[in-house]
Formats: sequence, C-alpha cells, structure tokens
Amino acid sequence: MSEYKMQYPTSFINEDGAKAKIFSSLDASTTDLHFKWMKEYGIDGVFMQRFYQNTKHEKKRGELTEILSNAFDAANKYNRAIAVMYDLSGLKKQESCYETLVKDWKALIDEFQFYNGKNKKNYLHHNGKPLVSIWGLGFIDRSYSIQSSEIEKFIDFLKNDPKYGGFSVMIGVPTHFRKLNNDCLPDPALHDIIKKVDVVQPWLVGRFKMKQLDNDVYSKQISQDVAWCKKNGVDYVPTVYPGFTWYNLQRMNGVNADERNPSLNAIPRAKGEFLNKQIDIALNKGSEMLYVAMFDEIDEGTAIMKVTNTPPVNGTFVDYEGLPSDHYLKIVGQAGKRLKTQNQ
Repeated sequence: MSEYKMQYPTSFINEDGAKAKIFSSLDASTTDLHFKWMKEYGIDGVFMQRFYQNTKHEKKRGELTEILSNAFDAANKYNRAIAVMYDLSGLKKQESCYETLVKDWKALIDEFQFYNGKNKKNYLHHNGKPLVSIWGLGFIDRSYSIQSSEIEKFIDFLKNDPKYGGFSVMIGVPTHFRKLNNDCLPDPALHDIIKKVDVVQPWLVGRFKMKQLDNDVYSKQISQDVAWCKKNGVDYVPTVYPGFTWYNLQRMNGVNADERNPSLNAIPRAKGEFLNKQIDIALNKGSEMLYVAMFDEIDEGTAIMKVTNTPPVNGTFVDYEGLPSDHYLKIVGQAGKRLKTQNQ
C-alpha cells in the first residue's frame, strides 16, 4: 500500500497495531498507479471486466463506467492496451442478455469513442479490428444456455452492426471446450459460435496443479487446443495464472472452507515456478498470445499486482512467500518479451 496516493482504513490490524489500509478502485489515482506498474514491468495492457448483472443497475453501472473512464485515461497516459470484456456472471436461467448488452455497448461507444475517436489509439486491436471479449459461454455450472442468452445475436451485432459493429470478438470458454465434457456443457452450439468468432480463450484457472504440469497432462491440453483452433480457423489464447485459493471467499459466502478447500493454498504458487512452467509450455506448444489471470483478483488468490508479505494479523491470508512484492509483475513482463521475440 505504500505507493497508493489514496488509502482507506479497514477493520484489519497490522503487526504494529495500526489499522490496515486498502485502495479503492473508484479512485483515479489507484487506476493510474496500476497502469504505471504495467508500463514499468512491460505488461501490454488489460481487459476491463464488465459484469452483466452490474450493467443492469444504474448505480453499479455508473461505478463500472467511472472506473473504465479512469482506465482509458491511464491507458492513454502510459501507452498501454485496453479492451472491454463482458462477463456473463449473474445472467439468469432463460434470461436473454441481448437488449441489456446492446444498450450498454452503444452507450460505451458513444461516450468513450474507442472505435474511431479519442481512445482508438490504445484500444486493443486484433487482425486490424478493435477487440471485445465475452466471457462465460458453455460452462456446465451456469444456469443459462447459449440459446437462452441470445449471445450469438449479440456477437453478430458486435461484428456487423453498421454503426456500433466492426469488432473482432474473443470468447471465454471452459477448459474442455473441444470435447464438450467435464466443465463444459455438451452443447454443439458452442462449437458453432467458436467458429464465428476471432479468438477463443479457455478458462484454465483451478483446472491444473503442478502435478499436471509435470506429467504432460497440461502440455497435451495446450498442444491439442492449438491444433483444434488452427483446424477450425480461430486464434487461441490460453489462460495462465500464478496460483489459486478462495479460502476467504468461501468463508465469506458461508461455505466451510475446510470442506471445499482443505488448505489455504489450493494451488500453491511455488514462488513463481507454477506460473513460469505454464508460460514455458504454452509458448513451446505454439501459443502466440497469453491471457494472464488476473492483475488484481484478490478473492481467488490469482493477483499478480504488488502484495505485502506482512498481511494483517487478525485474518488468514496468502502472501508472496517472502519474494519481492513485484515478483509476479516481473514474470509476466518477461513472458511478454518472449512472446514478442517468438512472434517476430
């Protein structure tokens, strides 16, 4: 927290007895600092997650849009890439997201002008077109379906609308999207949609541990994904992550963490070795892009931003195992350099 201009007290207590402080994502100074770190460590940029349920409520949508506005300013200031990612979390069974997302999208285009206006320069492009992402298609643990959500209709709007379209589209899908099993709904409609978009992003967080990285399970997954995507004419970006724990998130939601997650570190970071192995395998198997989960995800323990090794004493937390607070920013920046060299 030492680098944050604005800090807010919490109910947590540090070792010295002082109240622990935290940042607010609504502060422009917070966003500015995060983009400053991206530039310093060579991280290309970010997808700004925009949760579906929050786009329906005026207050929440206003907060999301304020944060996005600050992010556009910081992206332009530090010359980082930025793109919008719609996360379908919160979409209900048999509910269509089409009208809500179209309304939100039109407002964003008009306000931020990232297609042909002031924010075009730093808006992420793919194959010559600005890119928008939609996350959450085909997951077996979600109540909505591809058909009920009318997501294909929204994708067609993003790609072809004469005023608000002309975008490349990336979709976030389950790990087992190829075989339509395990974490993926057995719905062939997912393959139909994948073949219509530009980039597919399988969600691999929590699906693999160090053991699977060491015994070729992960390696086969990546190589077969790459081959399938090439065959079907879609680009591929695997999700890599530093480690995983939702110990505190589960407790907050009233779930007994010891039953669902017997250890504080469900997937240990191994001081960066876990992330580095994923990166090595993904690049060696032909991946030309990487999606890193996540820059600032605290609840699931996947954050790569600066984190203290002396967390509050009146709680249970994962730290960075005594490593420098910027250890994972450095790893991701180095991965970016490797990608650029590989793709030359």
